[in-house]
Amino acid sequence: MTNSTLSLIIPVLNEVEVLPALVSRLNQVTQQLENVDVEFIFVDDGSTDKSFDLLKELSQRDDRVKVLKFSRNFGSHHACLAGLARASGERIIIMAADLQDPPELIPDLLVAAKSSVDVVWAIRKAREETKWVLFFAGLYHAFMKRFVFPTWPGEGADVVLMTRRVRDALLAWPEKNTSIFGQIFWLGFHHTTITYAKGKRFAGKSKWNFSKRLKLGLDSVVSFSFLPIRVISYSGIALSLVGFLYAIVVILFRLLNITQVSGWASLMIVLLLVSGLQLLVLGVIGEYLWRSADQVKSRPFYVVVDELGFGKSREPAMIHAKKTGMGLPRTYPAESRESDYNPGT
Repeated sequence: MTNSTLSLIIPVLNEVEVLPALVSRLNQVTQQLENVDVEFIFVDDGSTDKSFDLLKELSQRDDRVKVLKFSRNFGSHHACLAGLARASGERIIIMAADLQDPPELIPDLLVAAKSSVDVVWAIRKAREETKWVLFFAGLYHAFMKRFVFPTWPGEGADVVLMTRRVRDALLAWPEKNTSIFGQIFWLGFHHTTITYAKGKRFAGKSKWNFSKRLKLGLDSVVSFSFLPIRVISYSGIALSLVGFLYAIVVILFRLLNITQVSGWASLMIVLLLVSGLQLLVLGVIGEYLWRSADQVKSRPFYVVVDELGFGKSREPAMIHAKKTGMGLPRTYPAESRESDYNPGT
């Protein structure tokens, strides 16, 4: 019987305290898999500790361990993208390195990945987090489910298994400032779910601070929802209607010789309200414009400065967005000839 292949992609950012335990549990789990050849792709997303040195040592001891090192921190979603570009497995799993998502999920994901299923989500049925983290996470997932994707899991998902054709579709759609999980949902492949309990972080501190969570929320809303623009339109219509009605009242008062001296307070309230709305409108439009400008610059999504365990075959070290004649983005290797790749076209 021909063995199936599995690629496990794990972004890493300053996880030197977690990596030994993570690798140990991964070995225990994958040894139980029958007729499955596994590769571990660790993507060092600009770590400043000894994470890369430890990964380098692991790669030298185990030829299943492959490592990509970024020149700086580009973000976990771009780390996932880099791992997808180098994954060779028929099925691919994306999983965090902090052991909050247990590696013991891997056999369950493979069992759920039947022949007709392209995506398997591991849905959190419980999680051990602070109240503030739970509150904002719940708010984010509720918004995504209500306004963006009706099938979005309300409890959230941090682990996903996909087939190679889903991976190919993602790489054909290089989009900056977005959510890779949102992209998978948008693609619309046949998916199913399993549930698990998300535990506490094994060691160290979470790298997902408030600013990163906020950026993810903004990226998800702007990339996949027209709600901000629609809210602005409705607000403009509502204020215009109020202004029109107030103008009628002023005219009637004038015709009836009912003169009222306008107060400073009411004038300032109207001024501040309208000025605030204008700034809000400019801010939302600016979010869209900045993302559009960042996308069309065709800067690399990430830069790989070192790679271990991949042999002589070199895949793209950088991913650019470029429009083809069909209007679809393509990926280009960093070492392409000038005649093959012209970022100005």
